[in-house]
Amino acid sequence: MTKQKHVETWADVEALKSTKDILIPSDPLDRVLGQEEAIELAKIAAKQRRHLLLVGPPGTGKSMIARALSMNLPAPKQEIRVAKNPENPERPLLSVLDADEVLREEDIKAASIGVLLKPEEAPNNVAEHLGYKCKNCGGYSLPTDLTCPHCNQSKLDSTQNKSNPFQDILGNLGGMLDIALPEMTAGKEKVTTRDRNDEQVIFERAGDKIRKLDQAAIDKRAELQSSTNEKVLVKLRRNPFVLATGASETELLGDVRHDPYGGHEKLGSPAYERIVAGAIHEAHEGVLFIDEISHLKDLQRYILTAMQDKVFPITGRNPQSAGASVKVDSVPCDFILVAACNIQDLENILSPLRSRIIGNGYEVLVDIAMPDTPRNRARYAQFVAQEVQFDGHIPHATIEAVEKIIAEGKRRAKLDNQNNALTLRLRELGGLIRSAGDIAVMEGAKFITGDHIDRALRRSRSVEEQIKERYGSYNKGLSKDVSSAQKERSSYYFETEHLDDTMFS
Repeated sequence: MTKQKHVETWADVEALKSTKDILIPSDPLDRVLGQEEAIELAKIAAKQRRHLLLVGPPGTGKSMIARALSMNLPAPKQEIRVAKNPENPERPLLSVLDADEVLREEDIKAASIGVLLKPEEAPNNVAEHLGYKCKNCGGYSLPTDLTCPHCNQSKLDSTQNKSNPFQDILGNLGGMLDIALPEMTAGKEKVTTRDRNDEQVIFERAGDKIRKLDQAAIDKRAELQSSTNEKVLVKLRRNPFVLATGASETELLGDVRHDPYGGHEKLGSPAYERIVAGAIHEAHEGVLFIDEISHLKDLQRYILTAMQDKVFPITGRNPQSAGASVKVDSVPCDFILVAACNIQDLENILSPLRSRIIGNGYEVLVDIAMPDTPRNRARYAQFVAQEVQFDGHIPHATIEAVEKIIAEGKRRAKLDNQNNALTLRLRELGGLIRSAGDIAVMEGAKFITGDHIDRALRRSRSVEEQIKERYGSYNKGLSKDVSSAQKERSSYYFETEHLDDTMFS
């Protein structure tokens, strides 16, 4: 197996057979092509917890920078929970646990599970009382089997049969519905005994196994009972990257679900169970990424408040909902905001929000091209290797194919009036690589070749380009494709045809 190499210049790439031999950097930020200033500032933002506003056209790596930034952050250290408030159920209690507390609780849970045994490994009298072992023949089966499959004798105690005169009817009903009612299972759910040290031992059913709980496990289980009226809002182990592009008010800020029973103690769901965290809370200690942030309009002011206070309440947002009166104050939301937009949308970002970003972060105009140098050509080869690896369904590319992609990148840069440069609009270029890879897969080729790139270029033309090639212009294509009935309904054709009529009348 060939050892992968890190490529610094185009000469390093030419010495390889394919992109399979290229070593992909371990730091996600080093996988971003070009954007040297944005990468440098992202590394600062990760270390110093600064905000970023990335401005530029789609496909230039803004979301990739935000995701890579989050992967450079330390692991979250807090878990956020809400608990039942007996004195005022509509004001659930908030608790923030550190990592040590959560890990300790996980250890308690692990210790409270006990030991799972095969029924044959449990004491005979325990297996019989729990319904796993037949008292008649000694055969083992599930407690839901009322009749032993080995001797066809009933596994129910005679006392159990006498206690329920409708046992046969219930047994037939359970068989038809393929369920097991409490009266329809052989044996008990739980058996309590004592060991040699006179300590309590509990055996209980666990599917096709028997769970054994010694005194230590019993104590641990009792210790967990105190936290049963809690709900975890934001887990300790979570993705530090939260995408909130186009989020609604509920998705962004959290909500309290409606309960048709109004949170009734016996019929409804308790208020704390209906609380839902928003993206700003899920991004606590991580990155909140919002592309096209100007589209959030008035919701931007809530993001500003959350950034300032680093806490934000969760409350019911529908006045007609039973959750409208439920509220949890000061829920932590200490996130790094990475916002993105196009140049023309800058004016639609709230001035106070931009001021907050500038006051505790950076604004960056991303590049649309980078110089065509040997080093940057090597980065293009690395980009091809990354796209192949991340796709997972296409083969690697030959160096000839990489050269074709570089030529296409140079052509596209020229369309942006960037001479002697390589485009950084890489999303569409990634689509070209995948299209060529699909052709290679369908042909059973080992690598993506230059020929595959040429054919993919023809396939990856936009619909507008295809219309122009077939009909000569968009308007001619439209006139050929639209039916006469559609023309009559179309205001464009109605106006055009009547304009022609008036011209010649």
